[in-house]
Amino acid sequence: MAKEELLEFEGTVTEVLPDGNFRVRLDNDHQILAYAAGKMKKNRIRTIEGDRVVVEMSPYDLDRGRINFRHKAEGSMPPPGARRQQNFRRR
Repeated sequence: MAKEELLEFEGTVTEVLPDGNFRVRLDNDHQILAYAAGKMKKNRIRTIEGDRVVVEMSPYDLDRGRINFRHKAEGSMPPPGARRQQNFRRR
């Protein structure tokens, strides 16, 4: 197996931990600790509890992984047109 080969699994986020970590239950009922990939942080993709995700794992450490994709779901995104109110003072 080459050094660059990563294992990909699908799972569900069960807990959001501090410092950008997530507890993920994989489809094969293993529970791992995962972090968001750099592109997800860069593009501000929010991951919440209950989201379906794709996790990349190294074959050397099967207890940690990197979340590199979040599947779109009905309840995970705000409805179109609903934006946060910005509190700016006008002069």
